[in-house]
Amino acid sequence: MSEPLLQVKDLTARVEETELLHGVSLDIGAGETHVLMGPNGAGKSTLGYTLMGSPAYKVTGGSIRFDGEDITELSADKRARMGMFLSFQTPLEVPGLSLEAFIRSAIRQKTGKPIKIFQFQKELEATMKLLNMDESFAERDLNVGLSGGEKKKAEILQLLMLRPKFAILDETDSGLDVDAVRTVSAGIEEYQKKRDGALLIITHSTRILESLRVDYTHVLVKGRLVKTGGPELVDEINAHGFEQFEK
Repeated sequence: MSEPLLQVKDLTARVEETELLHGVSLDIGAGETHVLMGPNGAGKSTLGYTLMGSPAYKVTGGSIRFDGEDITELSADKRARMGMFLSFQTPLEVPGLSLEAFIRSAIRQKTGKPIKIFQFQKELEATMKLLNMDESFAERDLNVGLSGGEKKKAEILQLLMLRPKFAILDETDSGLDVDAVRTVSAGIEEYQKKRDGALLIITHSTRILESLRVDYTHVLVKGRLVKTGGPELVDEINAHGFEQFEK
């Protein structure tokens, strides 16, 4: 049996002096879609940032392996070059850097190869069309002056253009209206078509999951994984909430 793409074993992590993750273990295989759910303050985003290597989160125990390599001590930029991706719950605004230039630079950093401009622009236009994004957004400063929905679409655009091996989507549906959720969901569905691309979707809602294939669902409560199941666990949470797991 092949080794999982991502292996998290007995992971503990803290911010400053507060421990927020307590012995989390999780395996994600290539091509799998995992959903991480839990009440507010459960540590869902903390796990996402810790997996991505944010310096604000200090690993105090356990290990993270990605694509056969121990990455527990690797910096976020090295993890990104290995094929990891994190979409932010609240994307940062970067004045003076266009969305197109940012994506082009990220691809060049990841691959280490020159970019064929005509091919890149053709693919960018097609992907923006899929996400119902006006082509003019490519020239706008990264996330500056964009609505919440537009920022989330820009994040999914980056996901599709960068084609990471493993993507963490942190509350991608937060603050979106019904139409925006459908569009973002269609973008994620497009990523799922890449057979070896793995996903960890962090959410406390289930709207974005309605048209997506889900392989495993995990419930995180107070920094601990308390339940793992299949897609049927999403229905159970919809019916009964998280109280059953908080006892």
